[in-house]
Amino acid sequence: MNWDWEKLQKQQQGRPGGKPPSFDDFQDQLEKFKQFKLPGWKLILPVLILLWAASGFYIVEPDEVGVVQQFGEFNRITTAGPNYHIPYPVESVLTPKVTQIRRIEFGFRSSGRARVQNFQQGVSREVPEEALMLTGDENIVSVQFIVQYMIKDAKDYLFNVYDPSGTIVHAGEAAMREVIGNGKIDDALTTGKQEIQVQTRDLMQKILDSYQTGISIVAVQMQNVHPPEQVVDAFKDVASAREDKSRFINEAEAYQRDILPKARGEASRVINGAQAYKEAKVRKAEGDASHFLAVLKEYEKAKDITRERLYLEAMEGILQNPEVEKLIMSDNALKQSVPYLPLGQLPRSGATATPKATK
Repeated sequence: MNWDWEKLQKQQQGRPGGKPPSFDDFQDQLEKFKQFKLPGWKLILPVLILLWAASGFYIVEPDEVGVVQQFGEFNRITTAGPNYHIPYPVESVLTPKVTQIRRIEFGFRSSGRARVQNFQQGVSREVPEEALMLTGDENIVSVQFIVQYMIKDAKDYLFNVYDPSGTIVHAGEAAMREVIGNGKIDDALTTGKQEIQVQTRDLMQKILDSYQTGISIVAVQMQNVHPPEQVVDAFKDVASAREDKSRFINEAEAYQRDILPKARGEASRVINGAQAYKEAKVRKAEGDASHFLAVLKEYEKAKDITRERLYLEAMEGILQNPEVEKLIMSDNALKQSVPYLPLGQLPRSGATATPKATK
């Protein structure tokens, strides 16, 4: 219906005294409005109903699950693929990604982004109020770490906890501070990182399970662990001294492992040589004694023949020895030769050199 304001103004002008329209005028206009009918409303209404019914179709991706709410309350879980629910406001659906691994940063922020994000790399800034922690040996250490988690129960994740990310943040800080507080600073800085990560993950999972958050902690990874900036130089000196200590110990152990086997081998060689020498001498002495007794027995039976055989055997041994210089002379030459003894070349007792002859 269109209001003819110009006509209304003329009617007002035509009234004496310019009086406003009366109640009867409004009643006439209301009657005209009631008589107005929208053309084609019987066609538009079914179309609207079909569009409203079609709004209940939805698709759940392979990495999602559908959580259907009926009047805001949990009703059912739907799987991947096309599904249908009663259109709003009767039912609505949420589709959280249950296979996506999310992470939360503690003690630092990457590239100024939010602390809850997917895997990204970039320049980070430290958050001291989260990173500084007290160790069990009353030292302060800066611990930067991330927590990776995923949804294991969509119903608990959506309905049991108002702020799942905030709950993970509080649980992560509490768990890491407890584990760091029960250990020493050397464990956090050196070889104890793996154990700290495992203990923190298990403690976080225990806390979140007690809240029935429907969250599974995949991993806890320590990114950067270092002393506060005010004492970092002193810690570097201590670490350098420990490295030198370890290096000296390793060198000493290497020298020990090298020299001890050699000494044991040399000792074994000397002992075995001595035992072999002993056995050889004993066996030779026993053989010589047996040989002498056998010769003596034969000598007592035939002295002349035995004496001759011993002489021949001795001469045979002398003549066969290549190291002995031999001079063979006849009996006549031996009788005519003059024995010569070089007395001047013989060393005197207590003398270190042969004295020269005086002229």
